[in-house]
Amino acid sequence: MKVKWGILGTAKIGVERVIPGMMKASNLEIVAMASRNRATAKDVAKQLGIPKSYGSYDELIHDKEIDAIYIPLPNDLHVAWSIKAAEAGKHVLCEKPISMTVQDLKRLIRVRDKTGKKIAEAFMVHTHPQWLKAKELTHNSEFGELKSINCVFSYNNRDPKNIRNIKEHGGGGIFDIGTYPIHISRFIFGEEPKRVFALLDIDPNFKVDRLSSVIMEFPSGHSIFTCSTQMVPYQKMQFFGVKRSLEVEIPFNALTDRKMKLYLDTGDLTGAGVETIEVPQCDQYTVQAEEFSRAILEDGTPAVTLEDSLGNMSTIEAVFKSAESGKWVSP
Repeated sequence: MKVKWGILGTAKIGVERVIPGMMKASNLEIVAMASRNRATAKDVAKQLGIPKSYGSYDELIHDKEIDAIYIPLPNDLHVAWSIKAAEAGKHVLCEKPISMTVQDLKRLIRVRDKTGKKIAEAFMVHTHPQWLKAKELTHNSEFGELKSINCVFSYNNRDPKNIRNIKEHGGGGIFDIGTYPIHISRFIFGEEPKRVFALLDIDPNFKVDRLSSVIMEFPSGHSIFTCSTQMVPYQKMQFFGVKRSLEVEIPFNALTDRKMKLYLDTGDLTGAGVETIEVPQCDQYTVQAEEFSRAILEDGTPAVTLEDSLGNMSTIEAVFKSAESGKWVSP
């Protein structure tokens, strides 16, 4: 048995990366695509080999053949369409951030509980073998107690028409990429941050954060990250324990054409103590879709629960409050 999926929207990331990845999954099939423009939906569906297309989102979510919906719409539309899809009897996998406020996420949790549908935030990194291995290694006695996490994540996009630069659509670096070090820090520590401190540089034209630096204090240690939407493209995430350190290769855009690597270091400054660990080659979007489809078929719990997402959103809100007040803020 396979889960039948519909895609809500023709976003570039969905068309170029997520949907092709989903199509490689063994326990699902994508049967429909929707756009607000019927011709666009038809063209994209034909391009991807999807049998049905719709000229409105409503038409798709009321298709009785469809079991689950994937939502790659702009951030400000995530909650509304997740709710509509769940109330129409569909399970929902929605791109991050699944909401833009704690209040909206709590509404979504109530809808999930009322409808009984699976609803999850699409943090594809969460199920990738490199992150499962990273958690295993950093919680090993040979690593020692995890004390510090450092991350830099950036790209350069000054296009005024790009939704990442449009405030009304939930643009800015924190919502787009700052969500990742927040999520992964919480995942690896296995804790919620006690308080955060943030500095945000706001683009004078776009009015969204273009450079953000954040300190998160956890019960067990610290996590510090910088993210930027107007800087040289770069990704690095490092973990420091009492006895070892760990670095994850290309942490957020893992390649699909080869095995990914982790670098475990004993602290020898000459580099002689670095061990390279490989994880299985895979497409993180395939793994994510298979996991969520399995949760539907077996009535299990998605890897990223809405309660987990609530912890992330609470931290994001604290980041913005700290930047505005210039003070430490507890999520």
